[in-house]
Amino acid sequence: MRRSAVARHSLPPAAAAALGFGVAPPRALQSLAMAAAATTSPPLGSCLPPCHRRRSSMCSSASSAASSASAAATTALAVEEARRGRKQLGMEPPLYDYLLANVREHPILRDLREETAAMRGSQMQVSPAQAQLLAMLVQILGAQRCIEVGVFTGYSSLAVALALPESGRLVACERDERCLEVAKRYYRLAGVAHKVDVKHALAVDSLKSLLESGEASSYDFAFVDADKKMYEEYFELLLKLVRVGGLIVMDNVLWYGRVADPLVNDPKTISIRDFNKKLLEDTRVNISMVPIGDGMTICRKLEDD
Repeated sequence: MRRSAVARHSLPPAAAAALGFGVAPPRALQSLAMAAAATTSPPLGSCLPPCHRRRSSMCSSASSAASSASAAATTALAVEEARRGRKQLGMEPPLYDYLLANVREHPILRDLREETAAMRGSQMQVSPAQAQLLAMLVQILGAQRCIEVGVFTGYSSLAVALALPESGRLVACERDERCLEVAKRYYRLAGVAHKVDVKHALAVDSLKSLLESGEASSYDFAFVDADKKMYEEYFELLLKLVRVGGLIVMDNVLWYGRVADPLVNDPKTISIRDFNKKLLEDTRVNISMVPIGDGMTICRKLEDD
């Protein structure tokens, strides 16, 4: 996932405190969700006597606040589950554990996932099921040249690098040096460091540099898991870099379920909603939004500009 943790200021105070940027105990989060649900008022009739209008308005406000708190608590629970390694919207832990047990996960990938689970922001890492799908897409394409925007500790990029042939190349764009050091260590452990060209800079600058170097329409596959407010700009640059028939995969398009809640209107959620709408109307690509992990949209480029 990149994997931007949900901002504390975008949640109601109680939910933000419980969330604790992904470190709150699940039991506390469940209590918050139950409390929020318990305070939700029932629907009010549309024909109330005048003397009750003010009270009705107050109740409606309370109901709206309770609904918002409930939605925030649900988001907090989803983030906590992702932090604990259960990153799959709407899937209960026993079913997710069964899914994980049926994923073919390289031992080095498993070690990286387990190390990352102890790090701050670990919910940003893609799930094993997502990484398996990305690797298969690369193999189906017969991809030789790939790009990843937002590496974090390297789980998804390592999965892609392992799927590439020996002659393959992955451009890995990441601005966090601490995370990159973890990723590069695992590239070496897996014996794929020679396939990965690490770009330690702002992703936009790295992508523009590739275009300026004459690499337009020369990449087969791209995966984006970075700053959500930059999705549209990343996509436009990648559409120039990826060849016709190539794929661009965008992560976090369901954003912990927040995109479907009209009461949630923080900048990141609005950015993803707007991006999803534009993608739906974009005739330059075929798309498939899949509810795996935190939601991914697979885009197949149809034409050059």
